[in-house]
Amino acid sequence: MREGEDVKISNMRFDIITIFPGFFAGIFEHGIVRRAQAERLVTIETNDLRGFTHDRHRTVDDRPFGGGEGMVLKPEPLAEALASLGIGPKEARRDDAKTRVVLLSAQGQPFTQKLARELANLDRVALICGRYEGVDERINQLYCDLELSIGDYVLSGGELAAAVVIDATMRLIPGVLGNEASGEFESFGVPDAEIGTDAQGVPRSQHGAGGLLDYPHYTRPAEFAGLRVPDMLINGDHRQIRRWRREQQLRKTLANRPDLLEHATLSAEDRKLLEAIRQEKL
Repeated sequence: MREGEDVKISNMRFDIITIFPGFFAGIFEHGIVRRAQAERLVTIETNDLRGFTHDRHRTVDDRPFGGGEGMVLKPEPLAEALASLGIGPKEARRDDAKTRVVLLSAQGQPFTQKLARELANLDRVALICGRYEGVDERINQLYCDLELSIGDYVLSGGELAAAVVIDATMRLIPGVLGNEASGEFESFGVPDAEIGTDAQGVPRSQHGAGGLLDYPHYTRPAEFAGLRVPDMLINGDHRQIRRWRREQQLRKTLANRPDLLEHATLSAEDRKLLEAIRQEKL
């Protein structure tokens, strides 16, 4: 939150459609997610897909046309589940800018902090948890606004992915975190230009990540197992601490996620630091 801005307190709703509603029984009962629900900042509802079937076996899947291994989630139960939530096809929701239907799928675009911020500005997100070989593509075409993957690997189903999306998104909703700045000064956070100055004019000891990874963190004791906290962090000079932390962000990102540097927001000073770090490795 910027200085002088009012915090918008609202209740965001997540609707999960799954064949394993019990999977979520304990996941959302701890920490920030539990508190956000208790304070009515977030509502999370699970919907059993089998409740929208009409045969005695409660069948939700069938063999794929064209042959191949595995089974595919049928379109009819999914369409009925969405309808029960008051969510129609995309064409019928063109004027509803605050609701999105998300399909969790290994074929989806990567879920990122940027997408989490976009979702956090909505009023409602419905999450369809894929299973087996996936979901009938017509559901994706007719209903889904986004197809998301949480990584380049295959899960048994979309339930874990749905939990990840909800956790990453709801912590960016105003009022959820105890300190609003926590969502700005962290890995993949916003650049300096999007962050206001500190209250009372105290120089910040952090840079906005601007798409970089976070810097290393230390706490008491000052020495542990023969390793001391870097002197820079205990000398009280905010500007020196800030420069050191930025250098560590660049080092960490170059070592672990060099791909992020291509789109990160870097200043001229950042680029000089980065070049010096690269020269050390030669």
